[in-house]
Order: sequence, then structure tokens, then C-alpha cells
Amino acid sequence: MPVIKHPKIREPVFHEWDRKAQKSGLRHTVYAVNGDQYTGEWQDNLKHGKGTQIWKNTGAIYSGDWKFGKRDGYGSYSVPDPVTKEYKKMYTGWWQNDRRGGRGVYFYSNGEQYDGEWKKGLRSGWGKMHYKDGSVYEGQWLKDKPNGQGVLRLPNGNRYEGGWKAGKKHGPGKYFYPDKGQLLEGTWVADIPKCGALVDFERDNAAAPTEFPLPEIELHDPAAVLEEAWAMFDDNQN
Repeated sequence: MPVIKHPKIREPVFHEWDRKAQKSGLRHTVYAVNGDQYTGEWQDNLKHGKGTQIWKNTGAIYSGDWKFGKRDGYGSYSVPDPVTKEYKKMYTGWWQNDRRGGRGVYFYSNGEQYDGEWKKGLRSGWGKMHYKDGSVYEGQWLKDKPNGQGVLRLPNGNRYEGGWKAGKKHGPGKYFYPDKGQLLEGTWVADIPKCGALVDFERDNAAAPTEFPLPEIELHDPAAVLEEAWAMFDDNQN
């Protein structure tokens, strides 16, 4: 009786090629079609773990943690100087879903620096900002602008302590003039003081105090003032 042999079923060759191309674990430098290169760990064909990415177009480098193809965890981002070509660190800190998220320090190209919390790539939470004019703001942020409670210190020594909204002084606050020994305490709306009182504050230690101290305002108890007014009314009636 003849033996019928069935041909052995073989999987397509490209399936084998695809399995070999799948990246998992630590790999040497892998080049993308656009020229970008990555050296580090992979999982399920995605950057996952520790790794370093270099972008060809900008020359920027990220070195740190990855999670399923995105920067996530702790890492640093640097760019080459357009003149010297030396790498300058721009950001060091935490990342979430490929954007700055958590605590980190950002170095701006104009020399300014922010050290604080981030959310979705924007300054949000508590942070300290050093501006190029020498001013320093420390306090709460929301969507890249001072928002909440914070302190702004100016290069001349003056400072504002109080509320902020969308990057402007807003709400109850205090503005100190140490050189003159004065304090303005009141309420601000969109950077403009709407109402308040200017009083002397540590005038004896001021570098350039005003010629005369401000007169003190005597405050009265409203109930006592009303009682005195009724007494005067009764006297007039009699």
C-alpha cells in the first residue's frame, strides 16, 4: 500500500524575520529610518528601561528612563550649543508620558532657571524661578504662570508677598520697600493695587528713609464710636 506523504507546513520566511527583528532587552545602537539613534533597553519592540536617544535633526540627547516608547521616569535632556557645539543641559528631573512631569530643573537659553514642579510639560505646583533681570519668584504655579501664593523679590530689595493669578499680583498682599522703610498692605487686581494702607516698617533700619514718618492712623471700635455718637445726640436734645 503506497504511503502518502504530506508536505511539511512551513511558516512564511517573513514571520521568522519579524521575530528576529523584535527588540527586547539590552541592545546596541539601533538607527531609525530618519537617522535618529537609540542605545539601551527594549521591551516588546519599544524603548523600555534605561536608554539614550539622539535626534539627528537637532542633535539633542535624552538619557534616562523610558516606558513603552516614551520618556518616563528620571532623565536629562541636553542640546548642542549652536556656536561651540558643546552640549548644554536644558532639563534634569522627572518625566511623565514623554513630557516634563514631577520635580525638575530647567535651564533656559537666556540664563534663566526654574527649579520646581511640572505637569504635562508646564510649570505647575511649587517652584522657584530665577529671572535674567535678577528677580526671583518662589511660590505656586499653574500652567506656566505664578498662580496662588508666592513671593517676588526684586533686584533693588523690594518684595511682594501675597496672591497671584495668571502671572499677575491678585488678591490680598504686602509690598515691602526696605530702602524707604515702608510697607504697602492691601488688595491687588491684575497687578494694580486697588486699595490698601501705606505704613512705616522698620524705618530705623532703612537705607534711605523718607524725611518724615507717616502719621499713624488711630483705629476706633465701631461700637464705641456709635455709642459716643448717640451720647452726643442725647446731649443736643437736652
